[in-house]
Amino acid sequence: MTNMPEIKLGIAAVSRSCFPKSLSEGRCKEVCTECEKMGIEIFRCPTVSENEKDMQKAVSELKEAGVNALVVYLGNFGPETTETLLAKNFGLPVMFAAAAEESGKDLIDGRGDAFCGMLNASYNLGLRGVKAYIPEYPVGTPDKVAEMIGEFIPVARAILGLSKLKVISFGPRPQDFLACNAPIARLYDMGAEIEENSELDLFAAFNAHAGDKRIEGVVADMVSELGVGNKMPGILPKLAQYELTLLDWAEEHKGEREYVVFANKCWPSFQTQFGFVPCYVNSRLTGRGIPVSCEVDIWGAVSEYIGQCVSDDCVTLLDINNTVPRDIYSEEIKGRFDYSLTDTFMGFHCGNTASGKLASCEMKFQRIMRRDLEPDKEPDITRGTLEGDIAPSKITFFRLQSTADAELAAYAAEGEVLPVATRSFGAIGVFAIKEMGRFYRHVLIEGRFPHHGAVVFSHKGKALYNVFRYLGVKKIGFNQPAGMLYPTENPFA
Repeated sequence: MTNMPEIKLGIAAVSRSCFPKSLSEGRCKEVCTECEKMGIEIFRCPTVSENEKDMQKAVSELKEAGVNALVVYLGNFGPETTETLLAKNFGLPVMFAAAAEESGKDLIDGRGDAFCGMLNASYNLGLRGVKAYIPEYPVGTPDKVAEMIGEFIPVARAILGLSKLKVISFGPRPQDFLACNAPIARLYDMGAEIEENSELDLFAAFNAHAGDKRIEGVVADMVSELGVGNKMPGILPKLAQYELTLLDWAEEHKGEREYVVFANKCWPSFQTQFGFVPCYVNSRLTGRGIPVSCEVDIWGAVSEYIGQCVSDDCVTLLDINNTVPRDIYSEEIKGRFDYSLTDTFMGFHCGNTASGKLASCEMKFQRIMRRDLEPDKEPDITRGTLEGDIAPSKITFFRLQSTADAELAAYAAEGEVLPVATRSFGAIGVFAIKEMGRFYRHVLIEGRFPHHGAVVFSHKGKALYNVFRYLGVKKIGFNQPAGMLYPTENPFA
């Protein structure tokens, strides 16, 4: 995927002066050897930091090597001031891990006490307000630390990507879509920037692309992608013109930022003025690594970007939309899959999911908008959706949101898209998440989350949870198993 950071890992060993420096240095070398076995490239900092001057030298070495995600490694107890200043002065995503003792045959001069040292490191990080990723069990032998480093990579990619991200939005949210309200203060806390524009700005830029010589090539690419699903070829030139408009805007407006996402107005006046719906273009850009959220959903776009970073795959944004009818459940799910009716729901949007994530796809028209805009004629200005059932897959449904009082909240729930025909329209799938009914009531509704959720097409709950923790999210909802009551759940229900 494009539009996100390439992580260059570094590891810097630290050593408390009253412990053998060679112990920390040797253990760090062994971690690097295990990383190499796993195919993880990592730069080992030559300087082992025992004091603040060592720390300054180490930071210079790491920066010179182009390291953008650091593992601070306690090969022994570690100097708590030096190691936390190392993280602070490095200034980019940091992980802390510590060495386990190797053998009962060497617990005199070979005992490092890093298990103890990690406690002081954590305490000092808190005192200094330094954010760091600390694995679930951050103390291990070299092979286990290498595994922890592998799990740090997607977290680092998301954190670094957000710090270099620009969210470009067009238009205010649609009327009665208060759910897409987006307090922006927390975006700046993450290091992201936002550029808010009018729909008129977008319309002017679109008109300026009329007759663009590149349109023909984009149309040819669309024809190739759609194949037999190219049911409305007449609308493709306008869609191609719009795609070029967004891509050029991103390039011209990202400024000092490296990565871009869009949160765009897509109804109701969009159709009457532009003459199409933008869903297919949204799917194409998202498929190549530039998420485009519907309905000016700024935090939806940010969530999609996080999902892309942790999965290294394209994502989508869907409404948590409608229940699965009992007859479909009885005929196609019950007895075949281990889910209750209330574990299932349909995730839907008009046609914004990348073609590679659909079982099959066709260019169609937006039925809901047509009812209002052109109910008694052949579809014209409502053309432009990419429709089809979402292909069966493991998924993680999640969202990061700034609440109305500008506090960060998030949720993540793992599940799957079932191989069950939806018998409906749009980009849509039958989703199944264990204990979804309770999760829906006591996380989504109780937490006042909007109807949009981002979807990663794999199980990435662990990585997402770690990203949210790194960002300082205090409330992270998940689908709690039966018997584990939510704080608001009635125990007598």
